Amino acid sequence: MPSNITMKDHRSLFRQLLAGMYDAVLITDPNGHLLELNPRAKEFLLYETDEVMDSPVGRFIPGVTPEIVQRIRSGLAQARHMMLDANCLRKDGTAFSAEVTVSLIDLLDPGDLVFTIRNTERRRRQIEAFRTKENAYAVSQAALFACGDDGKFRAANAAFLEMFGFDSEDDALKAEFCEVFDDEPMAGLFERALKGETVGVRLTAQEEDDSQDVEVQLAPDVHGKKTVGVVGSVVRV
Repeated sequence: MPSNITMKDHRSLFRQLLAGMYDAVLITDPNGHLLELNPRAKEFLLYETDEVMDSPVGRFIPGVTPEIVQRIRSGLAQARHMMLDANCLRKDGTAFSAEVTVSLIDLLDPGDLVFTIRNTERRRRQIEAFRTKENAYAVSQAALFACGDDGKFRAANAAFLEMFGFDSEDDALKAEFCEVFDDEPMAGLFERALKGETVGVRLTAQEEDDSQDVEVQLAPDVHGKKTVGVVGSVVRV
């Protein structure tokens, strides 16, 4: 039975799919000149369609010259797609880091290219923030730690290891909260932190022939909406 779906129908469906995509999509001719872009691309790049039609893709992805486009096409003869790390350029001159996937498509015209752009700026900022927090955690003079909901240590910084006499973090991870904090009311405070409270207490710690007051703070370790354990700090006062 002959199909009732025409090329016009295919194009209409394709444009609907493009409009619903989370990533920006640029469709170019075989030489890398823009034929179509989806709404997400306009949002990312700050252009309207009529401003950029027939523009070279290098206008948006600097470094993707006509020569590079031809190399990409040659590479795609051996692979289904290629991935590039790029800095994409907006109309206002600002740039954002992106992962760009390039593939061939024959739906509009044979040999057309699809550049799918995923903005990785937020991910990059998150990674940088995570590394900054890791560095701060490592050098903090406060003894910092994290426990699972079973009370076993999952992380401990250098100040914690020194304060409690552990040779390494591996040694600390073999211990449990109740073994290190065996004074009252620590067990009860741990349970309260697991239930969502942020709690603190001042204790007197015996160090050889001397005593030292410390402040212990405990809080829930929340991942998303789930509490997976307890984080804490110990500071000499």
